[in-house]
Amino acid sequence: MTDWDGAFAGKLTPGKSPALLLVDPVRAYVEPAFPLFLESGSAAVSHMAQLADEFRKRRLPVIWTGVRYSEGGGDGGHFFRKVPALEIFVGDTTAGSFPEQLTPHGEEPVFFKQYPSAFFGTALDDWLHDHGVDTLYIGGFSTSGCVRASALDALQYGFVPITISDACADRDDELHGSNLRDLGAKYSEIVRASDVPAMLDSGELPAN
Repeated sequence: MTDWDGAFAGKLTPGKSPALLLVDPVRAYVEPAFPLFLESGSAAVSHMAQLADEFRKRRLPVIWTGVRYSEGGGDGGHFFRKVPALEIFVGDTTAGSFPEQLTPHGEEPVFFKQYPSAFFGTALDDWLHDHGVDTLYIGGFSTSGCVRASALDALQYGFVPITISDACADRDDELHGSNLRDLGAKYSEIVRASDVPAMLDSGELPAN
């Protein structure tokens, strides 16, 4: 049997210019009327709201993504056909709007996307480079989908990804947990929302 100790889970050091990336924290995931509703979504929204306030207090960037398709979903390609529930994001819809307790402030950028990654088909990478960002703290929906894809692309585009476990949610705890474990093994640091203020102060990972 293979011994995987030491093969994975090296440590990534946070950079000196962090930003918070909130991936699709929209009403579709937190209101029971919608087919993408997540039971644990509201708790994740509460943590995201606290994190957004923490970053704003420090005058650090807070970046948002949402999902929006043109009529017929042609801009979503095979992904739109694979996930029929994405029809709720055609046009400027209630499902795709941000909940009252978690909304962009002022000139915080919002990138609308058609695929899982916050980077794919958007100007996010350019914006981050223009603003000197080197580290992304990531929360949002869902852990196994758009959060995972965005964390992976963050790594591939040269940013340090730090996924905030309790600021994400998924369809069930098994999906949520298994994807966090795999992200932590290969692509991202995994921390809790309560760890973040001290990390922003010190620039270091939690001791545990």
